[in-house]
This record gives sequence, C-alpha cells and structure tokens, in this order.
Amino acid sequence: MRGRIRGKNLAWIALVLVMVLIQGGWARPAEAAVRLVVDGREVQASPAPVIRGGRTLVPVRVVAENLGAVVQWQAQDRSVTVVRGGREVKMRIENRLVDLGGDYLLTDVPPCLIQDRTFIPLRLVAETLGVWIGWDAATGTVRVDSGRQPDPAPPVLAITSPQAGQVLTGAVDLKVSVTGTLPGEAAELRCFLLDPATGRGPIVARGADLTAAYRLLPDPAWRGSYLLAAAAYDRAGKFLAGAVVPVELAVSPQVSLGGVTAGQRVTGTLTLSPEVNFLAAYVSYRLGDPATGQVTELAQADPYGPYSWTPVWADNGPRTLQAVAYDRLGQACAGPVVPVEVAVERQLALRGVKEGAVVDGPVNLGVSLNFSARQVQYLVRYPDSGQEKVLATVGGASGYRWFPGPDQAGRAQVLAVITDQEGSTFSTAPVTVEIRGTPRLVPATVGPKQVLTGEVALRCEANVPLEGIEYQLVNQKTGTVRVIVRGTDARASYTWKPTAEYAGYWNLRAVATAPSGEKLSTPEVPVRVYTGKLYGPQPIVAKDQFISLVSPLARQVLAETGMSAALQVAQAILETGWGQSAPVDKYTGQLSYNLFGIKGEGPAGSVIANTWEEYNGVVYYIDAAFRAYHNVGESWRDHQQFLLTGSRYAPFRAAMHSGEQGAWALKRCGYATDSKYAIKLIDLIRRYQLDRLDEMSI
Repeated sequence: MRGRIRGKNLAWIALVLVMVLIQGGWARPAEAAVRLVVDGREVQASPAPVIRGGRTLVPVRVVAENLGAVVQWQAQDRSVTVVRGGREVKMRIENRLVDLGGDYLLTDVPPCLIQDRTFIPLRLVAETLGVWIGWDAATGTVRVDSGRQPDPAPPVLAITSPQAGQVLTGAVDLKVSVTGTLPGEAAELRCFLLDPATGRGPIVARGADLTAAYRLLPDPAWRGSYLLAAAAYDRAGKFLAGAVVPVELAVSPQVSLGGVTAGQRVTGTLTLSPEVNFLAAYVSYRLGDPATGQVTELAQADPYGPYSWTPVWADNGPRTLQAVAYDRLGQACAGPVVPVEVAVERQLALRGVKEGAVVDGPVNLGVSLNFSARQVQYLVRYPDSGQEKVLATVGGASGYRWFPGPDQAGRAQVLAVITDQEGSTFSTAPVTVEIRGTPRLVPATVGPKQVLTGEVALRCEANVPLEGIEYQLVNQKTGTVRVIVRGTDARASYTWKPTAEYAGYWNLRAVATAPSGEKLSTPEVPVRVYTGKLYGPQPIVAKDQFISLVSPLARQVLAETGMSAALQVAQAILETGWGQSAPVDKYTGQLSYNLFGIKGEGPAGSVIANTWEEYNGVVYYIDAAFRAYHNVGESWRDHQQFLLTGSRYAPFRAAMHSGEQGAWALKRCGYATDSKYAIKLIDLIRRYQLDRLDEMSI
C-alpha cells in the first residue's frame, strides 16, 4: 500500500524503490518470466518482467520509453528520473521515497536492480506514468494501456499533524490516522525526518500505537525543507504503509523552568523540571545571588526528566534560579530567571547508627549537614550514670570509625556536636543504642572471595588491647593451618607475598593474644591464592578501526529495531575505550569479545575478570564472571536483546531512537552509576559525528 500527498495529479504519485539484498544466508526468491504488452504490442524487454516474492516487477526504462518518457540514471546516488510531459519523477534504489516533483509518497516495494536494470512494482508503474496496467495470470502477461486511466488507490495512512508545509519552530505533536485497511497487523510506527535531496534521515519518533500522539523535538541544526514521513511495520519489520508531508524547520530554541514560581519561598527540596522545545543534550541549572551577581551551576542534568535541588544554609536569602539548555553542538539557550526566597532551617543528623540498634562491632559515624562545619565532636553519653565521653574531634565534617570495647558497654546515647564557621555549636539529636562491646578482632584489608595474586597488606582492628598477632591460612579441604605472618603489634599493617606453594583455596584468619593470655580470632575469610600468569583487558581491533568494525552492526540493529546506531557505537566506545579494553579471562587469557561489560554466561561461556566489592568498609577486587562471545557480532546482538527485553529498560525503549534522549533514558534506568554517563555518550556522538549513522532510508 502507499501513502501519498494529496493535491497533485494522481498519475504522478511516485515510484517505489526497492533493493533486494543478497547476503550470506538469504535465499534469492524464484523469478518467473513475464510477457510485456504495451498498447497492444508485445515488447521484448531485456531483462524481461519477473514475478518475485508474489509481486510483478517490470523494467522501468523499457515501459517508460515505450510510452514516450525519458529515463535518466544517476550512478552517484543510484537514482532514476523519469521525465514525461514536462514532469519528473525521481526514485532511488533501496528507498521507498518517491519524489513527484514536489509531491512525495512511500511505496511498499522500493525499486531494485536486476541485471543492472531498475525494476519497480507493477502498480507503481501505473501510478507514476498515469496509465492503466493489467495482469493476465493465465498467460503471464502484463498489459499496459496508455489510453486508460489507472484505478486510484486511496492512501491507508495519513499524517494529520503537522500539516503539509507547516513551519516547525519547536516541539510538535506528530499524529497519524488510519483511513483504510493495512495489509497486515501493525506493530510499530516509525517517523522519519528525511532530507529531500538524499531521501535519508533519522527516526524522530516511534511507538506501538499508530494513532497515538508522538512528541517531535527538532534539532536546532536542522533548518530548511524536510520531509516528515510516517511508516507502519508488522512484527517482522515488514513495511505495511506510509505517508509523507513536507515541512519547514526554523527552530527557535526555548526553555523554561517548571517546579518553581516567581517569588516562591523555598524551605526544602525542590523538584525542578525543564520544558524544552528542541532536542537538547543537557540542562544546566544555575543559582544566582542578586546582591553579588555571582552565579553557581548546581548541576548538568537530564533535559527530559526531573532534577531535585536541596538548598543549604548558605543559600538563604534572595536568589534566582535558571535553566540553560544546550543542544548537541554546544549552543546555549537560556531560560527566564526565576526569583525566589530561600529560607531553609539548619539541618543536622547523625549517620552510622539507628535508634535502638545493637552495636557490637566497628561503626562508621558521620554527620549530615546543610551548613559548613569547622569541626565535629562525636560523643557517647550514658543516661543511667550521667557519664559522657568524647570519642573523637575531627576537622570539617569528617567521619569517625568507632569500635567500642567492653569498657563502653551498656545503654548509651550517641551524638555529634558541630561547630560552624562562625564558632556557634549545634548538637544532633541523640541516638539511643545498646553497646555490647564484645572483645573482637576483625580483618581490615582482605575481603571474602578475594584473589591474592601478589603482595598483600594484612591489618586488623580490635576493641581491646592486644600483645601479638599471627595471620594464618586454613586449607579449605584438609583444615591444615599455615602461619604466614607474625608480629608484636596487633594493629600494625604487615605485608605478605604469596608463593606457588600456597596456590589454592584457603580461609584467612588472624589470631591475636590479649594481655590476659586470651586468644581472639577474626572470622575466617575465604580467599584464593594464585601465583600464575595473569591476563588483563585486550584490544579487539586497532583503535582507529573500531568505528568501522562496529558501525555496520549498529546500523543493522537500527534498521531492525529503531535503536539509535549512534548511541550503540558511543556506548561501545565508552565501555571498552575504543575497543582497547575488552575483558579477558584473567587466568586463561580467553578474549570475551564483550563490548558492554555484561556479566553472566554468554554463547562462549564466561570469562573471569575483576570487579569491585566491599567488606567491613574496605573496597577490594574479587573475581566475577562476564559473558563471553565467539565474535563481536554476538556481543552486539546480546547487548541489543539485553536492552530490548529487560523490564527495567522499558523507559529506554520509548526513547531509544534518539541518541540524546536515549542516553538520558539509559541513565534514568540505572545502566551506569556515573553521573556524567549520558553527557559522555552525547559528547562522543557530537565529537565523532556518530549521528550520521542514524541517517537511513525507509
């Protein structure tokens, strides 16, 4: 079926371009020879018309020239122009867009090349040349009659918003109506912004509901005449119908700040939301002081989602808020300045312990403040006895690691006294806890499942005096104990370098001696000792060849799913350092071809690489399994499915056609913890012009 622009002679409604790609693993459909009769005279065409995939295709040059039309071939852009009666029709190989000299349509079967000749579907010939064409199945004959008008085929899809010729100065709702019966069950609508000169462009909106309104955010860099096209596809990605309208882009970027009103009294957290009328890369939130003229950037944040701002004590007074949106080329669009009155109360709270908690081990105490501190004093009070003890005095708002011993046991209150920059003091609310103070020895440098491959620091913490310590390895299978380090200072840091004789799986523990002779032991920590060769990340390809390697994979995913190819490539660049740091098995050297750091088991099993873990407040490396693949293509497909099927990435799928919108959606879905992840992706897209990868034909 075809979508068309009304208002021009129906005879010049478009030639559909289709290219039949013959690739590895794809069987070419059978072709049957067809007779061609023009105005009662059989024409010997070479090559002859064929039936392919149930559709009759005819050589456009033979038919056109026998009807007095002139056919011109342009090898540079692989286009065919048919001139008849002072009018021109232009079509391109592998492209459904047909140019009728100012009017446009989308054809369900694009022109293709057969034996270096351009073939188009039978119905398209009729509509393009304004002649009647019939098909005689009994004799396998195509009959062309220039004396009869073709039967008009009404459009199935129509773009109802925006209107043809409309000037788009900012965001607009794109709407499509279905006016006929689709030749299949529609599963997706994709909307494209095409360059009339090339017939190519990016997807600007997409979704499963054909009649829903989709928000089109134009890029300010797009200026001039464009074609807005909408195309419906079935679940297999087969084109069903389409429509085209010409539009003019003259974007006037605008941004406003939602979530706050002029003159508002701000006493706590504000949820701000930008309103942008163009495709933005990020929004800079700015806080101004009218008295001094100083402006402070609060954050570079998501232009398509909310941002929470919590003012601090120093922000009190008359202030201004402003959102400044940046496009992908770095051009700034400043929104209105919103005056507000900030009036927050001092806020302070103790972190590290909760009301009613039992403290029987080390605790990291800290404070949450909304003002600047000169120092913090951590205290413990005993309500029953009235005693009070200073645990520590630290500069600024630093924390303190507290490990209460038996002498601090009992019901107690923990609090902090903060001294601000002016010398005034403020106390947090006391937190009542039960201190056990059981004599304990805990490891401070090695964590569970850590792999010891070289010199390692060994240190413990204790809450009682100790006179000596030794570190032991306990064989997990036999229980055999090996002493690896002895020392007189139980709190000192010791180093140990494992040798091959210790290779294997052990439990590491420390045993210390109290002045009374009592022995204290740490919990046993399972570790592995490995002294063999280790392998680190490896390159997949030379850095300057990486984009060439992955771009075809990204473009194929784009064509099949609508996921931005620019975004895919930017992610791979960021995750692997241009393909130079793909995970390998640290013990065998097996290359994973894992371009996106996905954990688990892949088609080629798993490789073991380092990942972060935390134990007793200490960060260290442990082994983790990462998916392994046989080649880069498998990794690319797995990442695609990872994003297309995971429930947490549903918001991403709604925005994945756009590099900018998709990058921020990934951030909102928790793909990465890096607060700058989206901005880094967008910067890569801009810097290396990856957005060109998103330009495609329908």
